[in-house]
Formats: sequence, structure tokens, C-alpha cells
Amino acid sequence: MAESSWLMVAAGLSLAGMAWLALGMDVHWSQVMHRPADEAVRTRRALRALGAAALLLSLLACLRADRPSMAVLVWVMLLAGSAVAVALALARRPALLALAWPPGRQRGAVAGPHG
Repeated sequence: MAESSWLMVAAGLSLAGMAWLALGMDVHWSQVMHRPADEAVRTRRALRALGAAALLLSLLACLRADRPSMAVLVWVMLLAGSAVAVALALARRPALLALAWPPGRQRGAVAGPHG
């Protein structure tokens, strides 16, 4: 695969990882899924593990794309950008994060005026 392909994979994994880590938190799970967090303890633990794994795989994809010194720099920047994107999504359109974990969404749940 070309360097640009590995970087796109790294960016996607970084964004997914940050979204899964956010959904693994009680407050964000309730905000996005419109359900109490205590209903989905196992799911949230799995989301945290998936998030951590996705971030690690993102680092590996960056290392595959470039030499280590540059790869780590790109990875840290991807982490920062992904964290900001997820934070903005939570602030403005929390329903967008439900796309990161479709099984968690309740059937027939209607989003409010801001989500």
C-alpha cells in the first residue's frame, strides 16, 4: 500500500478510536444513546478496549507509512485532531457519534433539536 493509503487508515482508526473511547464514558454514552449508562457496562468496557486497540493500530499504520520519528509526530497530530473532532461532535451533534456504534442506538429513538 502507498504511504497515503496507510495515513488514511491511520486517520480513520484514530477517529474511530477516539469516538469509541468517548462512548465508553458514562456521560457520553447517555448523551449519545439516550439511555442510562448502567444498562451497558459490558458494552462500554468493550468500547474502551476497542478504542485503545484502534489507537495502537493507528500508530502501527503511521509507522508503516513513514520513518519512526515522523510517524510518531503524525500520530500525535492525528490523536489531537481526532480528539477535537469528537469533542466538537459531542458539543454540537452528539447523534453523529452513534454512527461509531450502531448497535447501541435504541430503535425508534428520536434525536432532540440539537442532536
